[in-house]
Amino acid sequence: MLIANVLAQAAAAASPPAAVAPPQQGVISYPTGFFAGQQVANAYEMLARIPGFTLDTGDTVRGFEGAAGNVVVDGQRPASKTDGLDQILTRIPIGQIERIDVIRGGAPGIDMQGKTVIANVIRKGGSGYRGLFAVANNHLWDGRNMHGMRLELSGGDGTRTWEALARYGYGNDDGGQFGPRVRFKPDGTILREGRHQSEQDGLQQILSGAYSQPLAGGRISLNARLFWDSWKTEETTTYTTPVDRRPDNDVNPYDQFQTELGARFNRDFGARTKLELMALRTDEDYHTFDLFRAGSGDSSEFRSRRDVSETIGRGVLKHQWSPRLSFEAGVEGAVNKLDSHSEAFENAVAQTIPAADVTVEETRGEAFGKAIWRPAAAWTVDASVRFEASKISSDGDVLLEKKLQFLKPRVAVSWDARPDTQIRARVERVVGQLDFDDFVAGSDFASGTGVSAGNPDLNPEQAWVAEAAVEQRFWKSGAVTLTFRHSELKDVIDRGPVFLPGGQVFDQPTNIGDGTKDELIATFNLPGDRFGWKGALLRGELNKRWSKVTDPTTLTGRPISKLRPLEWEVHFSQDLPQYGLAAGWDLYSGWSQTSYRYNYISDVKLHNAYFNTWVEKRLQPQTVLRVEVQNWSERGIRIATRQYDGPRSTAQLDFTDDRDLTPGRAIYFRIRHTFGG
Repeated sequence: MLIANVLAQAAAAASPPAAVAPPQQGVISYPTGFFAGQQVANAYEMLARIPGFTLDTGDTVRGFEGAAGNVVVDGQRPASKTDGLDQILTRIPIGQIERIDVIRGGAPGIDMQGKTVIANVIRKGGSGYRGLFAVANNHLWDGRNMHGMRLELSGGDGTRTWEALARYGYGNDDGGQFGPRVRFKPDGTILREGRHQSEQDGLQQILSGAYSQPLAGGRISLNARLFWDSWKTEETTTYTTPVDRRPDNDVNPYDQFQTELGARFNRDFGARTKLELMALRTDEDYHTFDLFRAGSGDSSEFRSRRDVSETIGRGVLKHQWSPRLSFEAGVEGAVNKLDSHSEAFENAVAQTIPAADVTVEETRGEAFGKAIWRPAAAWTVDASVRFEASKISSDGDVLLEKKLQFLKPRVAVSWDARPDTQIRARVERVVGQLDFDDFVAGSDFASGTGVSAGNPDLNPEQAWVAEAAVEQRFWKSGAVTLTFRHSELKDVIDRGPVFLPGGQVFDQPTNIGDGTKDELIATFNLPGDRFGWKGALLRGELNKRWSKVTDPTTLTGRPISKLRPLEWEVHFSQDLPQYGLAAGWDLYSGWSQTSYRYNYISDVKLHNAYFNTWVEKRLQPQTVLRVEVQNWSERGIRIATRQYDGPRSTAQLDFTDDRDLTPGRAIYFRIRHTFGG
């Protein structure tokens, strides 16, 4: 009630945001004055307040060209692949930012990264030394504390710049889950009944740095990153039926160590021609095991070690022919390698599994050309074509060599129908990348899937995508966007059976043929100023999805595995600068998804909405305290797995395993202090 009273008393006194710069050649500028009176601290928080913009952090794929997000910094895409775009933006304080330009539909001289809308965070020049120190703790319902620390430093003398980051943090997945678990026959006979407890947590540590200086008439930038990730999942079921059954227990930890080293060189040749050269190397070492001890005394164990490396070289030449036309051409080459060794045991007896020991190497090259043309003041055409050729070879348990070639054209058109109304359309051929994790064996005893086989002989999923969007901006900081996207799919990657000579059957990733996918996306930013609630902002997004593929086991139509039909989220914030206060709430929808394998169907459903509340108080000009109460609704998750005696096309339903789990609430505290100029 105290917070509510303060909000009500101060609403009329809060100042409205400054007007944005008028649209100019498809670019709308948001200077820092637009965020006056809003308690935002960095580029990430600023982007969340920009009307009609939704952050896309990019895809986790091999190579550099196809992994872009929809934000650039000083006109350049961040060189790091392993450092998340959201984390990079969090490290850019508002004091270093001159403005944020949002480009809708394209503009000459700007690389749209294959997106229809991107943001360009433009930093101030000058010298100085800046830093940030933050400590946080998330107190969970079961008494555990997930604490962390973050130290950021940056500086420069006007020509040379540097930055460094040290961070550690303990994290969790919903803070643990508990609830009833029952397994029953098709006729309703209960086979097992009891209480299930799940606990997932781990530690992440990061050291990273970057340095930039003039070189040979241009500028060279270097970046390095070290990343450690240790995680453990433990699940235990204690039974009341049958009364003499001992608990089932599954322990599944993993350890990951990742390094990245990159360099980028930029040089301008006159006012209209730019050259960009880039090199990047990443290495990853990953170890995991999964040990399941059944109450009957049986045990299953899976162990895996993977070493992954990627080396990328890239060159791009950009030329702005005129204020209305620009071109870009480039080449990229990459070498990726995976070395995997897996073992499986049943009651300590070694088992044969497909693709247990595999070395996979991919050599890939890509050439691309792009053009952005403004035939009229209200029209923009963004066109590109990419040609990709690759060779994939596999040694060890699977001997394979294959060559792939794909042509990937793209055309996007935008029309400014009115000063605040834009209509966008896009047609593109999208070719996915093969996931190295699909090439090797894996396990998931907790869900009942057991050991899964690897399959290096996959083709990448392809799609012709058509998209249309309408964006309406209003009231200076309000916007509504409606997007519809249709995809014609080929070589969809899903799950299917593999039969061994000894009669064993395993599940594996496989191409299941063609399909379709449709998406309807709506976003809105609604400022409260027009309703007399100054400083208030309501934001939301809704995603509705449809899909259809042919099940490889039953040969009947079904949705794509793990595709969520409906998701939505709503966020409210209230800025009270005269009190140094901001408050708000976040509401995330429940969702459902279904996974299909040859011998089971698993339905996962989050029961209701996930509700958080938060408040930020500026204790001193450079010190901010944030408090969150997470999961007020104690949102639960239900996992129902229907297990068959064999392939679903011929076998009978054996049993259904049903878990109805509920995590508790959590309280999060963070103190953030900035220093320097």
